[in-house]
Amino acid sequence: MSNQDLASHYPKSITLADGANVEIRLMSEADRDPVLSFAKALTQEDLLFLRVDITQPQVVDEWINNLKTGHSTSLVAYDDEGLIGYATVHRNPAPWTRRVGELRVNVSQAYRARGLGKNLTSEIFDIARGLGVKKLMANMTPDQRGAQAAFRRLGFVPEAILADYVEDRNGMSRDLVIMSYDIDGHSDTVADAVRI
Repeated sequence: MSNQDLASHYPKSITLADGANVEIRLMSEADRDPVLSFAKALTQEDLLFLRVDITQPQVVDEWINNLKTGHSTSLVAYDDEGLIGYATVHRNPAPWTRRVGELRVNVSQAYRARGLGKNLTSEIFDIARGLGVKKLMANMTPDQRGAQAAFRRLGFVPEAILADYVEDRNGMSRDLVIMSYDIDGHSDTVADAVRI
């Protein structure tokens, strides 16, 4: 899927189950400051589990650079107040892992359990498939039971638990749960389940 193909699909407006209207669009350099504002509004618990610290401007700049190089493709969601969530598929530039994408999804607390995360995940699944990604990975800690349950509902399965593999923002080591999904199995049934 080329950037031109992606650009023809976004922005798009969606209506959540509760009637809220949201715009989803491809992330660009213009989203830098909204991403920083979004990150700074996250709770300490949410920040604890971020894969990268998006409260730091240089980290968001690196993310934007990954968008430009094609290593990441990201969607952002906005309501009338500002940025309310994002979904990313990140691909490692190493040739031997180019078929694998890491999925990252985050939604503001006000929009959790309202269907935004499911919509963003479904959209990023479709993008990943169009980019030729064959397998999606999601990383989390065992404490993130809600995230694990959400990914299981999408068909992700646990592949590994790495003991004391990551360190949280407080310097405490934690296990890392690696879940994966074979994207060739992403059927309309799964897409429909995601959109519920």
